[in-house]
Amino acid sequence: MECKAALSRWLVLLFFWCAHLLLRSCSSEIHRSHFPPSFLFGTSTSAYQIEGGYLEGKKGLSNWDVFTHKQGTIEDGSNGDIAADHYHRYMEDIELMHSLGVNSYRFSIAWTRMLPRGRFGDLNPDGVAFYNQIIDALLQKGIQPFVTIFHYDIPHELEERYGGWLSPAIQKDFGYFAEVCFKMFGDRVKFWVTMNQPNLLAKFAYMDGWFPPSRCSKPFGNCAFGNSSKEPYIAAHNMILSHANAVSIYRNNYQKKQGGYIGISVGARWYEPLRNTTIDLLAVERAISFNVPCFLDPMILGDYPPEMHEILGPNLPEFTIKQRKKLRETKLDFIGLNHYSTYYVKDCIFSSCALDPIDGDALAVSSVERDGVLIGKETGAPFFYDVPRGMEEVVMYYKQRYNNTTIYITENGYAQASNSSMSANYFTSDTGRIDYMSGYLKFLASAIRKGADVRGYFVWSLLDDFEWTSGYTDRFGIYHVDFKTLQRTPKLSAHWYRNFLKGSLLTREFQNGSEPQQYTS
Repeated sequence: MECKAALSRWLVLLFFWCAHLLLRSCSSEIHRSHFPPSFLFGTSTSAYQIEGGYLEGKKGLSNWDVFTHKQGTIEDGSNGDIAADHYHRYMEDIELMHSLGVNSYRFSIAWTRMLPRGRFGDLNPDGVAFYNQIIDALLQKGIQPFVTIFHYDIPHELEERYGGWLSPAIQKDFGYFAEVCFKMFGDRVKFWVTMNQPNLLAKFAYMDGWFPPSRCSKPFGNCAFGNSSKEPYIAAHNMILSHANAVSIYRNNYQKKQGGYIGISVGARWYEPLRNTTIDLLAVERAISFNVPCFLDPMILGDYPPEMHEILGPNLPEFTIKQRKKLRETKLDFIGLNHYSTYYVKDCIFSSCALDPIDGDALAVSSVERDGVLIGKETGAPFFYDVPRGMEEVVMYYKQRYNNTTIYITENGYAQASNSSMSANYFTSDTGRIDYMSGYLKFLASAIRKGADVRGYFVWSLLDDFEWTSGYTDRFGIYHVDFKTLQRTPKLSAHWYRNFLKGSLLTREFQNGSEPQQYTS
C-alpha cells in the first residue's frame, strides 16, 4: 500500500511538472508586459448560457426559454433551464475569476429577470437584488463589471405582442430596459454594451431561421414563416435604432454623473480572398460590409455601406432625417469585437455558388480551405478555425475604417467538441486552447504596437456553458463544468491565463549569463 501511495504521489508530481513545462513553452511568445498596465483582461459569459434558475426569483419567460423547450431546436435536445447554475453559484464563480487575476468580467443581464413582461409589467426586485449582489461581489474582488444589456434573450411577451425585433415598438421597450439598468446599476457599472452580435442575430433568427423566432424563406431556409430577403434588414434596422435610443438615454441622463462608457459588440469574422483575383477581392469587401459595417456604419458614419444599397435596393430600410440626426448624436465610446476565426471568400456574381447561410446575401460564399489546405488548425466547432493572424487584420481594418475608435475584444475563444461519454480529464488538458489564446494575443499585441487603440481582451468563456443551438456539444470554458454535478474544474488554459496575468513562469531568456527575471504587469 505504501508503494502504491508513493507511486501515486510521484505521478501527481510528474503531471504538475509536465504541466509546468507545457505552460512555459506555450507562453514563450506573448507576455502580460506586451500590453498597457491599464489594459482590461477578463472573461466573458451571457445570462441564458450560464445562469439557469429557469423560473426562479420571479423571472419571466424569454424567447430562448420557449424555443429550447420545442423538440428538435437544439442539437442535443438540451436547454438552459439549469445551464452552469451560475444563479446559485455566482459567488463560487467570482472567486474563480479572482483566483485567475482578471481585472474585468463581461456578463449580460437577463431582460426577463429584470422585467419579466418588458415595459408591460413591473420591475422585479429579486432580479435587481441578484445583479446587485454580482456587481458588488465583483467590485469587492477588484473586478470591473463590463455589462451587456442584451445578449439574444428577450421577453417572450414582446414576441407575442408585436413580433419582437420586427416591430418599431421594440425601440421603446429596449430603451425602457436599458434605462432601468442605468438607474439600478450605473453608479457602479462603468462599461455598458448595448447589444451582443446583433449583426449575426439578424441573420440567424430572420434569414436562416436557426435562432428564435425561426423566421426564414428559401433559398436560405425552409421556415413556416418569414422572408429572408427583407426581414433580416427590418430586424437589424430596429436593433440599430434601439441601440441609438439606449445610447441617447445614457448620454442625456446618466453618463455625466455616472462617468461610464457605452458601446456595442459585433461578431467580427475576418475574410481573405480565395483567389487573388479582382472578383474575389470585391467579394471580400462585400462580405465585410454585410458583416460588421452593416451595423457600425450607420452608428458611426450615418448610413449603411454602399455595397448593401447596391445589392439590396428597396429591401434595405431607409433612415429618416430625424433618425440620422439621432445616430450622429449617439456616437460610440467604444467598439466591441467578438473575433474567433477567418475565412476564404469566393465571388458568387460571376461564379456559380452553393448557398452560403452567412455570406450569401453579400453574393459571396465562404470557405475554410484552398487547394485542399485548411486555412488554420481545426477546433471543436466546425465553423471556427485557429487563424491567429486574423486578429491583427480585423483590428487594423476597423481602426482605419472608424478613425481608431477605441476597441475591446469582447469575445475570443476556442471550442472543444463534447459528448456525454467524454471524461473531464479529456477536456482539462486543453493545449489547443492555450495555443489559440497565445497566438491571438500575440497578433493583438502587434496591432496595439501599430497604433490600434485596443484597451481590453475577454476570453470566451469563463465556464463551459449552453452554446445556443449546439447545446452542450461545444465547450468554450477555461473551467470545465460537469453538467451532472455542476462541479467546476480548471483546465490547463485557466492555469495558463492565470500565469500570463500574474507574470509568473513567463521568464526572460538568459542574457549575458544573468539569471532570468519574471515579467510583471
